[in-house]
Amino acid sequence: MRFGALEAGGTKMIVAIGDENGKILERASFPTKTPEETMPQMIDFFKDKEIESLGIACFGPIDLNKDSKTYGYITSTPKLDWKNYDIVGAFKKALNVPVGFDTDVNGSLLGEITWGCAKDKTDALYLTIGTGIGGGVMTNGKLLHGMLHPELGHIRLAKVPGDNYAGKCPYHGTCFEGLAAGPAIEERWGKKAVELADRDEVWELESEYIAQALSSFILTLSPQIIILGGGVMHQMQLFPLIREKVVKQLNGYLNTKELENMDKYIVPASLNDDQGIMGAVKLAIDVKGEIK
Repeated sequence: MRFGALEAGGTKMIVAIGDENGKILERASFPTKTPEETMPQMIDFFKDKEIESLGIACFGPIDLNKDSKTYGYITSTPKLDWKNYDIVGAFKKALNVPVGFDTDVNGSLLGEITWGCAKDKTDALYLTIGTGIGGGVMTNGKLLHGMLHPELGHIRLAKVPGDNYAGKCPYHGTCFEGLAAGPAIEERWGKKAVELADRDEVWELESEYIAQALSSFILTLSPQIIILGGGVMHQMQLFPLIREKVVKQLNGYLNTKELENMDKYIVPASLNDDQGIMGAVKLAIDVKGEIK
């Protein structure tokens, strides 16, 4: 069977055809311009591909409430051209196939749970740290939505003493994303993260904020595994620093078998940066299964 997949990002749209095993058979990428420019390109890609259904893992915020009049819409996004855009409705009308829909980070988590490092887990957290920070959560075997969907990148953090940076987030200043996402690193240090690899002080501070956030998520969500993806996390020197700081911050309060082996508890994404598009394939598989 052939399934359509879209990983909709603020910078680029990755479209693909995948099979029931998550294998990507064909893919393309288009810059995220206006809907008027980008949607016809994506629709043309999927037409005549004989897909059974389409899965969309999308930047947000988005409306995931199937009882809502605006289900399937991109809502209050900073990407203003896409604000209040009915992306699910547009694809349904153009392709006449069922469409599965979730956040980009839930899509990445779904990819890891189905085919990656979280296959045996019922409770897991996927966090992407790159241009922004977002998190996907699975609890008791189900992706967490709630009234909207988790926005883990915007929790408030305590500033590290001596850190006078004002924060990059236009909404909250010194939230997690405002202190630790890629643009915050670049503004704080004057260079992109990839150019700062040998600057120990950069990663000491970055790991402090990531560990602080993870400690809060461990205490509130109780995940069995934490997967860290996104461009910033390509700096692999972060992982031992984060693990060490999480242990220190938890301070022995929790005793579980997972926390006894931090190298297997806080881990890198495992699907060669395909976790998002593979998760979109799984969204398509699942929505097709619901129709039967």
